Amino acid sequence: MNANIYRHEFRTRLKSVVIWSLALTFLVAFFFSMFSVFADQAALMNALLAKYPPELRAAFGLDNMDLATVLGFYSFIFLFVQLCLAIQASNYGFGLVSIEESELTADFLLSKPVSRTQVLTSKLLAALTSLTLTNLVVWVSSFAAIALFRGERDYETRTLLLLLLSIVVFQLFFLSVGLVISLLVKRVRSVTPYALGLGFGSYVLSAFSGVFGEVTLELLTPFKHLDAASIVKHGAYDTPLVLLNVAVTVASLAVGYWLYIRRDIPAVS
Repeated sequence: MNANIYRHEFRTRLKSVVIWSLALTFLVAFFFSMFSVFADQAALMNALLAKYPPELRAAFGLDNMDLATVLGFYSFIFLFVQLCLAIQASNYGFGLVSIEESELTADFLLSKPVSRTQVLTSKLLAALTSLTLTNLVVWVSSFAAIALFRGERDYETRTLLLLLLSIVVFQLFFLSVGLVISLLVKRVRSVTPYALGLGFGSYVLSAFSGVFGEVTLELLTPFKHLDAASIVKHGAYDTPLVLLNVAVTVASLAVGYWLYIRRDIPAVS
């Protein structure tokens, strides 16, 4: 790792980390502030949800959620937290290498006495540090929101920890896959469309997997690998799907290094 590259990459993402962290804190606090209303009207809510088509409930995972419980309601919010985290991690993954190329600074960076492996490792560690800071904010805001708005209702801390720990694996998947796609594409002019496409595309696959239960789309999307409703319901991860997620992440990182080391970086003419 090169300390100068690491510090530069981290500083360039610091503003983004603050914005994402504030947005996620607001999301968790705002939606969980409504929990008492849902919990007090549990019977009415269950009757209302029963009127919706089963396919619609399955698409949002509502068929496995009990919104009258602390963790059941939190798992519903957590789905939207995951979507935001997916877009953030994808954005960092796509921009890891492509921003240098689009701004025509890649050849200047690679002319320095550092190897490409050191460059990519430094960038990855800076992105991972940024994601970890956002992760910690989600942890703090989640515990704070639950403490403030759960009232007298109990919840299992171990299950909540399982949900929050899944964020690390979830973020790494989108970071590594975003990196590989950016290296496979000839030139990424703007990372935002790619990040939104990967994040929302994975979510849509998850929704279709819920609608068409017999279709094994859960093999393709981390929203099913680390399904919040399933974790709360069973109090455990779906081990085969989590291992698949980790395998894809490791393979993507390995392929990313291989592609970057052999990549033809255009010089400024």
